[in-house]
Amino acid sequence: MVSMAERITPLPLTSSRADQIFPTLTSVQIERVATHGRRRAVRSGEVLVEQGDRAIPFFVVITGELEAVRPTCATETLITIVRPGQFTGEINTLSGRRALARIRARQDGEVIQLARENVLTVVQTDAELSEILMRAFILRRVELLAQSIGDATLVGSSHSADTLRIKEFLTRNGHPYTYIDLEREADVQSLLEHFRVAVAETPVVICRGETVLRNPTNREIANCLGFNEAVDETQVRDLVIVGAGPAGLASAVYGASEGLEVLLLETYSPGGQAGSSSRIENYLGFPTGISGNELAGRAYTQAQKFGAQMLLTTGTRLTCDRKPYQIELEDGTRIPARAIVIATGAKYRKLPIENLSRFEGAGIYYGATFVEAQVCSGEDVMVVGGGNAAGQAAVFLAESTKHVYIVVRGSGLIDTMSKYLIRRIEQTPNITVLVHTELVGLDGIDHLERVTVRNTQTGKTEEKNVAHVFVMTGANPNTAWLNGCVVLDNKGFIKTGPDLSSEELSGAHWPLSRRPYLLETSLPGVFAAGDVRAGNVKRVASSVGEGSIAISFVHQLLRE
Repeated sequence: MVSMAERITPLPLTSSRADQIFPTLTSVQIERVATHGRRRAVRSGEVLVEQGDRAIPFFVVITGELEAVRPTCATETLITIVRPGQFTGEINTLSGRRALARIRARQDGEVIQLARENVLTVVQTDAELSEILMRAFILRRVELLAQSIGDATLVGSSHSADTLRIKEFLTRNGHPYTYIDLEREADVQSLLEHFRVAVAETPVVICRGETVLRNPTNREIANCLGFNEAVDETQVRDLVIVGAGPAGLASAVYGASEGLEVLLLETYSPGGQAGSSSRIENYLGFPTGISGNELAGRAYTQAQKFGAQMLLTTGTRLTCDRKPYQIELEDGTRIPARAIVIATGAKYRKLPIENLSRFEGAGIYYGATFVEAQVCSGEDVMVVGGGNAAGQAAVFLAESTKHVYIVVRGSGLIDTMSKYLIRRIEQTPNITVLVHTELVGLDGIDHLERVTVRNTQTGKTEEKNVAHVFVMTGANPNTAWLNGCVVLDNKGFIKTGPDLSSEELSGAHWPLSRRPYLLETSLPGVFAAGDVRAGNVKRVASSVGEGSIAISFVHQLLRE
C-alpha cells in the first residue's frame, strides 16, 4: 500500500541521533521483549493505533514496516517509518495519555504487541532494554516538541496574555503542539473559517483537528487532550503527593521505585517555581547547567517509569477528620491516601501596584523561559528581585534582549545571590543593576508600555520605556488549602518534626506516643517537603533531598 504520507519527508534527524531515537534491537533483545507480549500478524493498511486512542499498544516489528503519521484534516504528515527490529512508542506510552499519532502497517508482516503495563514491567526490570527504550521515548518527545508535531494546534496572537498562558501550559507540560500566529501566518483566515472561528474568539486550541476550544482554561485543555484520563480517582493510594515541584517529584521517584502506589496532584505543570528557571547552574551533576523545565521533565519521566501517575487539577483541600485522609478536588472528587506529602512550594509575592493584575501576562511575568523570551526579543526588560532566580533570569534574557535592568531595594546582590551569578551579571554589558530602587508604577493600554521606578533613598522617580517586567521577589507559601489541618509558623510555612513544640502538638491533638518524624507535620502521616516547609533551605537540591527523605518516613509510617 502506498500512503499519501510517503510524499512527505520524515523528521530530519542526524544519523547519530537517529540511531538513538530509532534504534534496532538485536534478536536476543527482541526475544526478551517477546516474553512480555504476544506475536501477531498485521495486514497492509491496518491501523494499529489511532490518534487520540486511550490505550496505546507498543509494537516491535519482526517483518514488514509500520508508519507513524500525523493526520491533519484531509492530509497526513509522515513522522517516521518503523522497520524490522525497531519499535513504536514515546513518553505517552508510559503515562497512559492519548496517542499523538496514527500507527499503520505499510506492508503485511508480523509484530510483537505489548500493553502499557507490560512495557512498564520491561523498563522496570530489564536494565539494558530500559536504557534503550527510555532514551528513545525521551528523544522522540524532544523531536516532536522541536518540530511542533502533536495533536494540538494553538491559534493566537503573540500580544495576547491568554495565548502566552496556553503556550506556557503546553510547553511546561511537555506537550507538543503547532502554533499559528495571527499576525504572521498568511493563510490563518482560511483556517479560522474552516473551524468557524472569529478572530475575536482567539486564542483557540484545536484538539486532534476536531474539537475547537475558544480561549480555554488550562483545565479545559487538559481534559480535551486527555491528561487525566488514565488516573483512577477512587483508588486508595499508599502515597498522594500534592505539588510536582522538585520536592514532590523526588518523593514520586523514590516512592514509586520502592513499590508504593503514588499519585501526584499538580495545579499547573511539573517543576513548580523551579520549572520557570531558565538555567540552573549550581545543581549537582549538571556542570553546564540545566533549565528548570528540563530538569522537571526528566524527573517526571523517571517517576512515570516506575509507575507514578499525575493528575492536573485545581482547588484542592485537605480533609483531615478521618482516615484515610482525603484530598478534595474542585469538582468535589475526593482522593484517599494512606500517607500524604505536601510539596506545594511557594509563589512569588505580587508587587503592591494597583493596576498590576491588568498587565499580568501582557508585560508582567513570573517566569523567564524560552516562551517569555520570544515575546521580548530585542527589547528592554526589567527583572525585579535579587535572588538566584532573578539572576538566572537576567543572564538568560540578556542573550536575546536589548537591555536588562535588575531592580533591587538593597545596596547590592552580595547578600542574596550566588557569587557565580553576580560575576556573570557584572561581566554582561547589557545588564544594569539598579540598587536602592523599587518599581512603583505601570502604564500602557492593552499591553505594558512603560514603568516608573523610585530611588528608596532620595525618593526620586524615573520613567523607563520598558514593556516587559519579570517579577521574582520573595515568596509566600501555598498553604491556604490546608484548611487548618496542620500547624503553620507565623509566615504561613508548615512546621515539622522537632520544630513542633509540645504545646503545639497538644493543641493539634497529636494522638501518638511518639513525636512526629523529621518531616512529619502535626497531623500523623502527613509530611511536608521543599519550599512550603518552615526552615527549608531555598535551593533545588535541598527540596529534592527532603522529598526523597520523606519517603523513608512514609515507609515507617505504613509499617506502624
